[in-house]
Amino acid sequence: MIRVIIVDDHAVVRKGLKQIFEETPDIEVVDEAGSGDELLKKARYNDYDVVILDISMTGRDGLDTLKELKYVRPEFKVLVFTIYPEEQYAVRVIKAGAYGYLNKETEPDELITAIRRVAQGRRYISSHLAELLASTLEGSSEKQLHETLSDREFQVMCLIASGKTVSEIAVAISLSVNTVSTYRLRVLEKMSMKSNAELTHYAIKMQLVD
Repeated sequence: MIRVIIVDDHAVVRKGLKQIFEETPDIEVVDEAGSGDELLKKARYNDYDVVILDISMTGRDGLDTLKELKYVRPEFKVLVFTIYPEEQYAVRVIKAGAYGYLNKETEPDELITAIRRVAQGRRYISSHLAELLASTLEGSSEKQLHETLSDREFQVMCLIASGKTVSEIAVAISLSVNTVSTYRLRVLEKMSMKSNAELTHYAIKMQLVD
């Protein structure tokens, strides 16, 4: 039996996934968490075969949670399950230690297949993600502008490109307005851009946001 914990700050998502797995005899949802901090607390005392982790959560986001989890329980196998397209976070989470990355529009059968593979200690990587990973090995001279950003800078850039204000971003990722503003300035500097409009245009062109 594959013991799974679902980590998502939306109760309806957790409930929906549990209903899917109720019809799958070899997968059992043994726990759930509504935040990254809750997962980290439970992970210190419990064992799971697969951690299904969302990226976008209130407070500590999925990427930060993944990095901390790999420090606390490096043996845990994490499958990221999120609304974001592969272009946005997939390469970063795989590099951070995730075993796989799926979009929430994925069919249930593919999710189940991914869980089974990850539980065996194998990576679940789509052909498109494999191409993205391969492109990162071509050398720093081939890097896209957004690939030069830190994880937090990249997150702030994507939120800006999604139309959120600095104040809204500060609330969403639990940072001060001043700190978010500093990240914004770093992003603009690193990408040699002067405005949010330029960032948004770039992010849409690169399919980093819808």
